[in-house]
Amino acid sequence: MSHPVLETRGLTIRFGGHVAVNAVSCRFEPGTLTAIVGPNGAGKTTYFNLISGQLPASAGQVLLHGEDVTRDAAPVRTRKGMGRAFQLTNLFPNLTVLENVRLAVQARAGMGLNLISMWNSHIELIDKAENFLARVALAERRTALASELSHGDQRKLEVALLLALEPDIFMFDEPTAGMSVDEVPVILDLISEIKQQKDKTVLLVEHKMDVVRSLADRIIVLHQGELVADGAPAEVIASPVVQEAYLGVPARG
Repeated sequence: MSHPVLETRGLTIRFGGHVAVNAVSCRFEPGTLTAIVGPNGAGKTTYFNLISGQLPASAGQVLLHGEDVTRDAAPVRTRKGMGRAFQLTNLFPNLTVLENVRLAVQARAGMGLNLISMWNSHIELIDKAENFLARVALAERRTALASELSHGDQRKLEVALLLALEPDIFMFDEPTAGMSVDEVPVILDLISEIKQQKDKTVLLVEHKMDVVRSLADRIIVLHQGELVADGAPAEVIASPVVQEAYLGVPARG
């Protein structure tokens, strides 16, 4: 039996007496996009933080390509193929847009985070950085400081950084939050494009159900830190537990 690319087994975290994520077990296969939904405070972002290594688990395991990475720090998980875009932007504010992406390309190439490196001797890496900026429609802002970008453009830059890392697993936490209506399709088209690469796995935390319906192969629902539904989008959205927990519709009977 082959290993899933990513798996959580009984993944749990406690903050004092509060159990924020409670024994969540889930498998994620290559070539699939899984949307993680639930009401505010359900534990979605906390679950993401446990998977990507931003928070230490109180119990349970995270397995990447069948290897237990539960005790690995976030940068180690990134090197092993896990990529994470944050709900709040995670950029170098005093560097230009292009310099931000250059660093990610440089890190992916195993050259470390050295801005002084002779970039002129690595033209192919510069070209890759420019390409990632073009894919998120930021080529014209390449010389702007990251701190000068609008919130929507900062989100797009963050997606460019994630693309530049070329991970096996793409984790998006509300990637279109704070974007204007005309900016959203750029990101959704990119996520759809990534999904078409059958060797990539996408996890998406998203509140907008129209986005979930258009992109997801599968939906898992967290409620009060527990996994309460898992399945095909139409089936999960129609289930009584989701109607009650996520959409606020009282369950019948």
